[in-house]
Amino acid sequence: MSDTGTAAPGASADAPTEGGSTPLRRAVTGPLLFVFILGDVLGAGIYALMGVLSDRVGGALWVPLVVALGLSLLTAGSYAELVTKYPKAGGAAVFAERAFKTPVVAFVVGFSMLAAGVVSSAGLALAFAGDYLATFIDVPPTAAAIVFLGLVAALNARGIRESLMSNVVMTVIEVSGLVIVVVVVAMLVGGGGGDVSRVTEFPSDTAPAVATLSAAVIAFYSFVGFETSANLAEEVRDPSRVYPKALFGSLAVAGVVYVLVAIASSIALPPDELSDSSGPLLAVVAASGAGIPPWVFSLIALVAVANGALLTMIMASRVTYGMAKQGLLPSALGRVLPRRRTPWVAIVATTGVAMALTLVSDLETLASTVVLLLLVVFISTNVAVLVLKRDTVEHAHFRVWPVIPVLGVLSCIGLMTQQPGQVWLFAGIFVAIGVALHFVARLARRTPGSSTRG
Repeated sequence: MSDTGTAAPGASADAPTEGGSTPLRRAVTGPLLFVFILGDVLGAGIYALMGVLSDRVGGALWVPLVVALGLSLLTAGSYAELVTKYPKAGGAAVFAERAFKTPVVAFVVGFSMLAAGVVSSAGLALAFAGDYLATFIDVPPTAAAIVFLGLVAALNARGIRESLMSNVVMTVIEVSGLVIVVVVVAMLVGGGGGDVSRVTEFPSDTAPAVATLSAAVIAFYSFVGFETSANLAEEVRDPSRVYPKALFGSLAVAGVVYVLVAIASSIALPPDELSDSSGPLLAVVAASGAGIPPWVFSLIALVAVANGALLTMIMASRVTYGMAKQGLLPSALGRVLPRRRTPWVAIVATTGVAMALTLVSDLETLASTVVLLLLVVFISTNVAVLVLKRDTVEHAHFRVWPVIPVLGVLSCIGLMTQQPGQVWLFAGIFVAIGVALHFVARLARRTPGSSTRG
């Protein structure tokens, strides 16, 4: 897709170098980054995804997942170039500010990421405190969600390395559940059970191409999460060499796992039984006759949800920190713990908002709005990489072919057209709030005695 090259002389003076100084600790190695991205992409959604997809494509569950992987790789190419070119916390907001030279655009992009991260974390906290937790202990869901977010914040503040080491353990457990699905269905097929022919069967009342496109919109959501890794760039060792390998490698592994799980699900159960189940993978394991206790998958699901919440809150706090360092949010949000060197004020602020959102009873429309906002972020990133092609830096970095981000923009627009009007309305409200907050911050900085951007 691209190559790594050395920048020409005359690079911009403010471009960060590979070994540039940073108040954050460079503790993220290649393997840790790979597992971070993999754990974020392989979220809790896969445990319910098969039932939703079976409504659209019947037994051909793997087809929209392959299409969604291809669409994800387009935007991932843009992230690979920009992260290795400008390895600073803040991700898409930093890229937007450099490309468009308009603080309000950078703020809206960063605010969209914050909205996505914080609301997603609130939703994951409520999911953690729901039926899965009730399998083991009966406690009020809202209280459990708030305590859960507090524990996540404590781990986040303790240190990025500690957080990512926890992610390694949780990702192994999370992936093990998916491996169990594949293995028990393979044993089912070996014993003469299941129906392999279903993996190529589409619904008879829908054209395969139409069904695939409709399902690819849903499947694309299962790959969302790779973008959060951009906010760890300032804490990654040798990002130009490490980041592209970790990014593309983790997406490829996630794609393979998703396809295998999809094929296994289709073989084990017909589409109508999958779509009728609220826990389709649990139904698949039960249909295999392997005799695995139901509580095992409840435990794995809890770990998957906890892992997703941890990684999402790491992203949200780093976006907040990066925007504060760029002068787009109050400078206090850029403070770090002296010894741990983690952005503690940003962690407290984002966790507080997430806790408040757990008091909202219905997050379904809000969650869909967050997905739409993420597509706005992806469009901004794909355009930014084209705008910044002529900008040079003093270190080697990944380069993506220009046609890739163009296709990335088109794919995002195509996915946005599938969103209903109500979601667009909520997204507009979010953007309006973000713009208002940006101008409030600007007025505060202009007030005599207030800190200004240096």
